[in-house]
Amino acid sequence: MTKPPKNALRTRIVNNIPLAIMCLPAAIYMFCFCYMPMFGVVIAFKDYNYVDGILGSPWVGFEHFKFFFESNEAALLLRNTILYNVLFILLGTFLKVLVAILLYEITSRVALKAYQTSIILPNFISWVLVAYIGYALFSSETGMLNAILNNLGKQDIQWYSEPKYWPYILTIFEMWKGVGMGCIIYYAALMAVDKSLYEAAEIDGANRFKQITSISIPTILPTICILLIMSVGGILGGDFGLFFQLPRNSGALYPVTDVISTYVYRGLTSGEMSSTAAIGLFQNAVGLVLTLGTNLFVKKVNPENAMF
Repeated sequence: MTKPPKNALRTRIVNNIPLAIMCLPAAIYMFCFCYMPMFGVVIAFKDYNYVDGILGSPWVGFEHFKFFFESNEAALLLRNTILYNVLFILLGTFLKVLVAILLYEITSRVALKAYQTSIILPNFISWVLVAYIGYALFSSETGMLNAILNNLGKQDIQWYSEPKYWPYILTIFEMWKGVGMGCIIYYAALMAVDKSLYEAAEIDGANRFKQITSISIPTILPTICILLIMSVGGILGGDFGLFFQLPRNSGALYPVTDVISTYVYRGLTSGEMSSTAAIGLFQNAVGLVLTLGTNLFVKKVNPENAMF
Protein backbone atom coordinates (compact mmCIF):
# COMPACT_ATOMS: atom_id res chain seq x y z
CA MET A 1 0.00 0.00 0.00
CA THR A 2 1.42 3.35 -1.02
CA LYS A 3 1.72 5.96 1.69
CA PRO A 4 -0.02 9.32 1.10
CA PRO A 5 2.38 12.20 0.48
CA LYS A 6 3.38 14.22 3.53
CA ASN A 7 1.95 17.41 2.08
CA ALA A 8 -1.45 15.82 1.26
CA LEU A 9 -3.20 17.55 4.16
CA ARG A 10 -1.69 20.89 3.19
CA THR A 11 -2.78 20.38 -0.40
CA ARG A 12 -6.36 19.58 0.68
CA ILE A 13 -6.49 22.69 2.86
CA VAL A 14 -5.19 24.91 0.07
CA ASN A 15 -7.60 23.40 -2.45
CA ASN A 16 -10.57 23.93 -0.14
CA ILE A 17 -9.85 27.52 0.91
CA PRO A 18 -12.81 28.89 -1.16
CA LEU A 19 -15.18 26.42 0.54
CA ALA A 20 -13.77 27.28 3.97
CA ILE A 21 -14.31 30.99 3.31
CA MET A 22 -17.91 30.28 2.26
CA CYS A 23 -18.50 28.37 5.51
CA LEU A 24 -16.87 31.04 7.66
CA PRO A 25 -20.00 33.26 8.17
CA ALA A 26 -22.08 30.24 9.21
CA ALA A 27 -19.30 29.01 11.51
CA ILE A 28 -19.03 32.44 13.17
CA TYR A 29 -22.81 32.59 13.59
CA MET A 30 -22.90 29.12 15.16
CA PHE A 31 -20.03 29.96 17.50
CA CYS A 32 -21.51 33.28 18.65
CA PHE A 33 -25.14 32.25 19.04
CA CYS A 34 -24.97 28.51 19.75
CA TYR A 35 -21.69 27.80 21.56
CA MET A 36 -20.83 30.98 23.43
CA PRO A 37 -24.25 31.07 25.20
CA MET A 38 -23.50 27.60 26.60
CA PHE A 39 -21.48 29.34 29.28
CA GLY A 40 -24.80 30.52 30.72
CA VAL A 41 -25.58 26.92 31.71
CA VAL A 42 -23.63 27.64 34.91
CA ILE A 43 -26.65 29.68 36.08
CA ALA A 44 -28.43 26.39 36.75
CA PHE A 45 -25.93 25.65 39.52
CA LYS A 46 -25.97 29.13 41.08
CA ASP A 47 -28.43 31.31 42.97
CA TYR A 48 -28.33 33.92 40.24
CA ASN A 49 -29.00 37.59 40.97
CA TYR A 50 -28.62 40.61 38.75
CA VAL A 51 -26.32 42.49 41.14
CA ASP A 52 -23.54 39.90 41.36
CA GLY A 53 -23.93 38.59 37.82
CA ILE A 54 -23.23 35.09 36.59
CA LEU A 55 -19.72 34.75 38.02
CA GLY A 56 -20.42 36.51 41.30
CA SER A 57 -23.66 34.74 42.23
CA PRO A 58 -23.31 32.13 44.99
CA TRP A 59 -22.87 28.48 44.04
CA VAL A 60 -25.70 26.15 45.13
CA GLY A 61 -24.91 22.98 43.17
CA PHE A 62 -27.91 20.81 42.35
CA GLU A 63 -30.35 22.58 44.65
CA HIS A 64 -32.51 23.91 41.79
CA PHE A 65 -32.78 20.44 40.25
CA LYS A 66 -33.69 19.00 43.64
CA PHE A 67 -36.29 21.71 44.23
CA PHE A 68 -37.97 21.04 40.87
CA PHE A 69 -38.19 17.27 41.28
CA GLU A 70 -39.45 17.57 44.84
CA SER A 71 -42.12 20.11 43.89
CA ASN A 72 -45.77 19.20 43.40
CA GLU A 73 -45.69 20.33 39.76
CA ALA A 74 -42.86 18.06 38.58
CA ALA A 75 -44.91 14.88 38.18
CA LEU A 76 -47.74 16.70 36.41
CA LEU A 77 -45.40 18.56 34.06
CA LEU A 78 -43.41 15.45 33.15
CA ARG A 79 -46.56 13.41 32.64
CA ASN A 80 -48.19 15.96 30.37
CA THR A 81 -45.03 16.71 28.41
CA ILE A 82 -44.06 13.09 27.79
CA LEU A 83 -47.54 11.76 27.04
CA TYR A 84 -48.41 14.58 24.64
CA ASN A 85 -45.13 14.25 22.78
CA VAL A 86 -45.36 10.48 22.52
CA LEU A 87 -48.90 10.85 21.17
CA PHE A 88 -47.87 13.57 18.72
CA ILE A 89 -44.88 11.55 17.51
CA LEU A 90 -46.78 8.31 16.94
CA LEU A 91 -50.01 9.75 15.59
CA GLY A 92 -48.20 12.46 13.64
CA THR A 93 -45.86 9.97 11.96
CA PHE A 94 -48.77 7.71 11.01
CA LEU A 95 -50.81 10.58 9.54
CA LYS A 96 -47.84 12.12 7.72
CA VAL A 97 -46.97 8.82 6.07
CA LEU A 98 -50.64 8.19 5.23
CA VAL A 99 -51.13 11.63 3.69
CA ALA A 100 -47.86 11.33 1.74
CA ILE A 101 -48.99 8.01 0.28
CA LEU A 102 -52.41 9.45 -0.60
CA LEU A 103 -50.77 12.41 -2.34
CA TYR A 104 -48.49 10.04 -4.23
CA GLU A 105 -51.52 8.14 -5.50
CA ILE A 106 -53.08 11.27 -7.02
CA THR A 107 -52.54 11.37 -10.78
CA SER A 108 -54.09 14.77 -11.58
CA ARG A 109 -51.41 17.47 -11.34
CA VAL A 110 -53.97 20.22 -10.73
CA ALA A 111 -55.64 18.29 -7.91
CA LEU A 112 -52.23 17.44 -6.41
CA LYS A 113 -51.20 21.10 -6.26
CA ALA A 114 -54.54 22.08 -4.76
CA TYR A 115 -54.31 19.42 -2.04
CA GLN A 116 -50.68 20.22 -1.27
CA THR A 117 -51.41 23.92 -0.89
CA SER A 118 -54.45 23.36 1.32
CA ILE A 119 -52.69 21.01 3.75
CA ILE A 120 -49.44 23.02 3.95
CA LEU A 121 -51.16 26.38 4.53
CA PRO A 122 -51.92 25.82 8.27
CA ASN A 123 -48.20 25.47 8.97
CA PHE A 124 -47.70 29.15 8.11
CA ILE A 125 -50.43 30.38 10.47
CA SER A 126 -48.97 31.54 13.77
CA TRP A 127 -50.25 30.07 17.01
CA VAL A 128 -51.48 33.53 18.01
CA LEU A 129 -53.86 33.53 15.05
CA VAL A 130 -54.76 29.90 15.66
CA ALA A 131 -55.62 30.85 19.24
CA TYR A 132 -58.09 33.44 17.94
CA ILE A 133 -59.58 30.82 15.63
CA GLY A 134 -59.92 28.56 18.65
CA TYR A 135 -61.53 31.37 20.66
CA ALA A 136 -64.04 31.91 17.85
CA LEU A 137 -64.94 28.24 18.19
CA PHE A 138 -64.83 27.78 21.96
CA SER A 139 -65.87 31.12 23.44
CA SER A 140 -68.57 30.56 26.05
CA GLU A 141 -70.52 33.61 24.87
CA THR A 142 -69.97 33.98 21.13
CA GLY A 143 -68.35 30.67 20.22
CA MET A 144 -69.51 28.81 17.15
CA LEU A 145 -69.68 25.44 18.91
CA ASN A 146 -71.91 26.75 21.70
CA ALA A 147 -74.16 28.36 19.08
CA ILE A 148 -74.53 24.98 17.39
CA LEU A 149 -75.26 23.32 20.74
CA ASN A 150 -77.94 25.93 21.49
CA ASN A 151 -79.60 25.32 18.13
CA LEU A 152 -79.67 21.62 18.96
CA GLY A 153 -81.23 22.32 22.33
CA LYS A 154 -78.08 21.36 24.23
CA GLN A 155 -76.49 23.15 27.18
CA ASP A 156 -73.49 25.43 26.70
CA ILE A 157 -70.01 24.11 27.49
CA GLN A 158 -67.47 26.27 29.28
CA TRP A 159 -64.63 25.12 27.08
CA TYR A 160 -61.90 27.16 28.82
CA SER A 161 -62.91 25.76 32.21
CA GLU A 162 -63.36 22.07 31.31
CA PRO A 163 -59.99 20.25 31.19
CA LYS A 164 -61.44 16.95 29.94
CA TYR A 165 -61.92 18.25 26.38
CA TRP A 166 -58.48 19.72 25.87
CA PRO A 167 -56.33 16.64 25.22
CA TYR A 168 -58.50 16.06 22.14
CA ILE A 169 -58.53 19.74 21.14
CA LEU A 170 -54.75 20.07 21.44
CA THR A 171 -54.18 16.88 19.45
CA ILE A 172 -56.55 17.93 16.66
CA PHE A 173 -54.98 21.37 16.30
CA GLU A 174 -51.43 19.97 16.41
CA MET A 175 -52.21 17.46 13.67
CA TRP A 176 -54.07 20.07 11.59
CA LYS A 177 -51.15 22.43 11.74
CA GLY A 178 -48.20 20.05 11.39
CA VAL A 179 -49.18 17.05 9.28
CA GLY A 180 -49.30 18.94 5.98
CA MET A 181 -45.74 20.22 6.10
CA GLY A 182 -44.40 17.06 7.73
CA CYS A 183 -45.75 14.79 5.00
CA ILE A 184 -43.75 16.63 2.31
CA ILE A 185 -40.53 14.89 3.39
CA TYR A 186 -42.13 11.48 3.01
CA TYR A 187 -43.71 12.51 -0.27
CA ALA A 188 -40.30 13.57 -1.60
CA ALA A 189 -38.89 10.18 -0.58
CA LEU A 190 -41.71 8.43 -2.43
CA MET A 191 -40.97 10.44 -5.57
CA ALA A 192 -37.53 8.84 -5.66
CA VAL A 193 -38.98 5.32 -5.91
CA ASP A 194 -38.33 3.63 -9.24
CA LYS A 195 -41.64 3.40 -11.13
CA SER A 196 -40.60 0.08 -12.61
CA LEU A 197 -40.96 -1.54 -9.18
CA TYR A 198 -44.69 -0.73 -9.15
CA GLU A 199 -45.05 -1.91 -12.73
CA ALA A 200 -43.36 -5.21 -11.93
CA ALA A 201 -45.51 -5.67 -8.82
CA GLU A 202 -48.66 -4.97 -10.83
CA ILE A 203 -47.64 -7.56 -13.43
CA ASP A 204 -47.17 -10.05 -10.60
CA GLY A 205 -50.75 -9.39 -9.50
CA ALA A 206 -50.15 -7.11 -6.51
CA ASN A 207 -52.98 -4.67 -5.83
CA ARG A 208 -52.41 -1.06 -4.73
CA PHE A 209 -52.47 -1.91 -1.02
CA LYS A 210 -49.90 -4.65 -1.52
CA GLN A 211 -47.72 -2.29 -3.54
CA ILE A 212 -47.85 0.29 -0.74
CA THR A 213 -46.94 -2.19 2.00
CA SER A 214 -44.26 -3.96 -0.04
CA ILE A 215 -42.66 -1.04 -1.92
CA SER A 216 -43.70 2.39 -0.68
CA ILE A 217 -43.37 1.90 3.08
CA PRO A 218 -40.07 -0.08 2.99
CA THR A 219 -38.62 2.60 0.71
CA ILE A 220 -39.38 5.47 3.08
CA LEU A 221 -38.60 3.45 6.23
CA PRO A 222 -35.08 4.96 6.60
CA THR A 223 -36.61 8.44 6.43
CA ILE A 224 -39.21 7.48 9.02
CA CYS A 225 -36.50 6.17 11.37
CA ILE A 226 -34.34 9.29 11.06
CA LEU A 227 -37.25 11.64 11.72
CA LEU A 228 -38.36 9.50 14.67
CA ILE A 229 -34.86 9.66 16.16
CA MET A 230 -34.89 13.44 15.86
CA SER A 231 -38.38 13.65 17.32
CA VAL A 232 -37.56 11.49 20.33
CA GLY A 233 -34.79 13.93 21.23
CA GLY A 234 -37.41 16.62 21.83
CA ILE A 235 -39.76 14.48 23.87
CA LEU A 236 -39.30 16.74 26.91
CA GLY A 237 -39.84 19.84 24.82
CA GLY A 238 -43.16 21.03 23.54
CA ASP A 239 -44.66 23.59 21.21
CA PHE A 240 -45.03 26.60 23.48
CA GLY A 241 -47.64 28.23 21.25
CA LEU A 242 -49.85 25.15 21.28
CA PHE A 243 -49.91 24.80 25.07
CA PHE A 244 -49.90 28.49 25.98
CA GLN A 245 -51.69 30.41 23.24
CA LEU A 246 -54.44 27.99 22.30
CA PRO A 247 -55.78 27.41 25.88
CA ARG A 248 -55.26 31.15 26.52
CA ASN A 249 -53.16 30.33 29.61
CA SER A 250 -56.29 29.37 31.51
CA GLY A 251 -55.41 28.27 35.04
CA ALA A 252 -58.38 25.90 35.13
CA LEU A 253 -56.81 23.93 32.28
CA TYR A 254 -53.35 23.54 33.82
CA PRO A 255 -53.93 19.88 34.81
CA VAL A 256 -54.00 18.92 31.10
CA THR A 257 -52.28 21.83 29.31
CA ASP A 258 -49.36 22.72 31.56
CA VAL A 259 -46.05 21.38 30.22
CA ILE A 260 -42.41 22.10 30.94
CA SER A 261 -42.22 24.87 28.32
CA THR A 262 -45.12 26.85 29.81
CA TYR A 263 -43.78 26.29 33.34
CA VAL A 264 -40.37 27.66 32.30
CA TYR A 265 -42.04 30.68 30.70
CA ARG A 266 -43.88 31.52 33.89
CA GLY A 267 -40.64 31.12 35.80
CA LEU A 268 -38.84 33.54 33.50
CA THR A 269 -41.60 36.14 33.79
CA SER A 270 -41.27 35.97 37.58
CA GLY A 271 -37.47 36.34 37.45
CA GLU A 272 -36.54 32.76 38.44
CA MET A 273 -33.52 32.53 36.15
CA SER A 274 -31.61 29.77 37.93
CA SER A 275 -34.47 27.31 38.35
CA THR A 276 -35.62 27.72 34.74
CA ALA A 277 -32.03 27.26 33.53
CA ALA A 278 -31.83 24.04 35.55
CA ILE A 279 -35.02 22.74 33.94
CA GLY A 280 -33.77 23.69 30.48
CA LEU A 281 -30.48 21.90 31.10
CA PHE A 282 -32.37 18.83 32.27
CA GLN A 283 -34.48 18.89 29.10
CA ASN A 284 -31.45 19.12 26.83
CA ALA A 285 -29.49 16.45 28.68
CA VAL A 286 -32.38 13.98 28.54
CA GLY A 287 -32.98 14.86 24.89
CA LEU A 288 -29.34 14.10 24.04
CA VAL A 289 -29.44 10.76 25.87
CA LEU A 290 -32.72 9.78 24.19
CA THR A 291 -31.42 10.73 20.75
CA LEU A 292 -28.23 8.71 21.17
CA GLY A 293 -30.12 5.79 22.74
CA THR A 294 -32.78 5.68 20.02
CA ASN A 295 -30.16 5.91 17.29
CA LEU A 296 -28.18 3.08 18.93
CA PHE A 297 -31.32 0.93 19.11
CA VAL A 298 -32.14 1.55 15.45
CA LYS A 299 -28.53 0.85 14.54
CA LYS A 300 -28.69 -2.51 16.32
CA VAL A 301 -31.88 -3.46 14.48
CA ASN A 302 -30.87 -2.13 11.06
CA PRO A 303 -27.67 -0.08 10.66
CA GLU A 304 -28.84 1.37 7.35
CA ASN A 305 -31.76 3.16 9.02
CA ALA A 306 -29.65 4.84 11.74
CA MET A 307 -28.91 8.55 11.63
CA PHE A 308 -25.21 8.13 12.47
